[in-house]
Formats: sequence, structure tokens, C-alpha cells
Amino acid sequence: MPGYPKINPVRKRFSNGVNRIIDANLNRLKEGLRVCEEITRFVIESPELTAGFKKIRHGVDLAAKKLPAKVALLAERDSRKDVGKNIRLNELERKNCQDIFFANIQRAKESARVLEEFAKLINKNIALRLKKIRYNLYEIEKKAAGKVSSLYYHR
Repeated sequence: MPGYPKINPVRKRFSNGVNRIIDANLNRLKEGLRVCEEITRFVIESPELTAGFKKIRHGVDLAAKKLPAKVALLAERDSRKDVGKNIRLNELERKNCQDIFFANIQRAKESARVLEEFAKLINKNIALRLKKIRYNLYEIEKKAAGKVSSLYYHR
């Protein structure tokens, strides 16, 4: 790939789809966290919750540094051929900020779990760090749930 450094063969050893799983779930986790952070920042206007989501997001960035290099993940990304990209189910059904928040916190928790499981193949310490991130998500969800649930918005 032009503009990207050569891939370290040691970090590329998971070319059987594991890098694609890690790439997709890192993206999904960070996107879900960012959506929740934006709701706590601009809708709920909670400095505590906003800082909590930002801290978790930065923890994900630190953990990601111990996973395969971004260049290795990008090398295996094939968004055009992703068999799951056109499966929509309920993802277009959102009535309000509550729906958006709870869909995205769930997405983040699920992605954290997937990353935790696949990190066990690479670095058990990173798997433990991702487990801690997942439990931090459970806690911040509990803290935010009351404030988010009290929001009432029509379309």
C-alpha cells in the first residue's frame, strides 16, 4: 500500500480473519463510545459522564496499541466485500436520544467483549485490560441510565 510502512510479519500472523474482527470491533467500540459521549456532553450536559466516556475511549486507544498494528488491520479490511454491511435489522429504528444512547452503549459493550476474547490469542494482559474496559462500561451505563431515561424527545 502506498504511504503505509511495511507490515511486521510477527504482527500479521493472524491473517485468517482475526485482524478483520479486531479492526471492525475497535471501530465499532470507539464509534459507540463517541455517540454516548456526545449525548452526555450535549444533551445531558454532564461533565462527569462525558469525562467518563472520554476516559474509557482513551483506554481503548492504549489497549489498541498492543493489538496488531493499524497498518496490519487496514491491510485486511475489505469493506466492499463485508458480508454483514447490508444487514440492517433494527439499526434504522430510533425514536429519540434514549434509543440512540442505549443502542450505542450495547454496541460498545458487545465490541469490548469480542476484543477481549480475540486479544486472548495475542496478549493475555490486553485481554484483561479490555475486560476492565467492559466492566467500566457496565458501571458508566448504570450511572447514565437514569439521566438518559429521563430524556423525553419526540421525533
